[in-house]
Amino acid sequence: MTSQTAQRCVIVGGSLAGLRAAEAVRRSGFTGEILVFGAEPHMPYNRPPLSKGALEDDPYLDTLTFRLSRAATDVSWRIGTTVRSVDLQQRSLTLADGTSVGWDGLVIATGARPRRLDLPGPTVGRHVVRTAEDAIQLRQQVYPGARVVVLGAGFIGCEVAATCSVLGADVQVVAPEAAPMHNPLGHLLGQELWRRHHRHGVQFHLGVFPTAFSGPGRVRKVELSDGTKLAADVVVEAVGTTPNTDPFEGNGLDMSDGVLCDGQMNVEGHPAVVACGDVARFPNPLFDLIPRRVEHWNMAVDTARRAGRTLGAYLTGTANDPAPFRPLPSFWSDQYDWRIQSFGLPALGAGDIRLLEGDLANEAALGYHRDGALVGVVMLDLTARHAHYRSLVAAATEQQEQGPSLHT
Repeated sequence: MTSQTAQRCVIVGGSLAGLRAAEAVRRSGFTGEILVFGAEPHMPYNRPPLSKGALEDDPYLDTLTFRLSRAATDVSWRIGTTVRSVDLQQRSLTLADGTSVGWDGLVIATGARPRRLDLPGPTVGRHVVRTAEDAIQLRQQVYPGARVVVLGAGFIGCEVAATCSVLGADVQVVAPEAAPMHNPLGHLLGQELWRRHHRHGVQFHLGVFPTAFSGPGRVRKVELSDGTKLAADVVVEAVGTTPNTDPFEGNGLDMSDGVLCDGQMNVEGHPAVVACGDVARFPNPLFDLIPRRVEHWNMAVDTARRAGRTLGAYLTGTANDPAPFRPLPSFWSDQYDWRIQSFGLPALGAGDIRLLEGDLANEAALGYHRDGALVGVVMLDLTARHAHYRSLVAAATEQQEQGPSLHT
């Protein structure tokens, strides 16, 4: 390696994860240049409100943009700049305008993009919610009486449906599952969410999927697999995400679902490269040794901080943190005047769900178990009990990690 003052750390992705990784690299003692490339024309901002409060109140960036900490004040930001390709062997990257930039350390923080449905019919009137521009465009189309069809009943789909309903729109949700948020939270809670949305006038078409869009010039109808045709002024596609791995093709990486990392967030086989945020797939010994992408807000922060420390140690020639990386995932989802809060990985225990406290019709806590052991808790409201259940899941998963074996 060259002297530290001549070194450059490059971060591809100007998101929350990119910001926190930059801070962690600098705090590790690295004094060289830190250069961040962000494809969006904005400094890092908070995305979760885009499908919730910000969508309802108008998604203005001045209320969403993160303040820069002291550790990030000397970071160089190249916002509105797309990285076209990265060569890990040559330690260089190429920008969309053909410019080549060398680096000594690389952070992959490119996140994920919304999946788009490849269906026949017009594209005008079809929306996704990932960026501030997405939310602004959608908000301009939602008005009292607007016919909104949401494709997908996961977190984003249910949040958008709730927000559009509050804004006075006529909302219908289409999903192949048997209940809203069925895959991450299971049928028991999914049925309660269906009831709550239904009370607000949202209609669900479950067990079906869209097959085509139709209309003169823009979407006016959504055709479903059972023959139903839904009138639509606005369509929101909330059918999952695809990791942004295109710039890293051709480097021999395992990118079957994001970029595969080890337990230190190193991209395997490349000590000068780390990944974090929604694009990173890594093992978490709190649960098992299976690498997963976990698209929660806190995981973007936690993985970025660990990745930054790992890369900082490499660049400064100091010892890396020997402690295993074992973050506890958490998420929240605001819908109408109630909140869903979760700790752990409930989807791993969707086959064994137990009511721990309360009443589903009001406030409740559900425990998700795998092989009889608690792996996640989901709460409906119960705000005062969040710390209790976070501690409960943390203790349960730590105990499993110390057991005789891990799931593989």
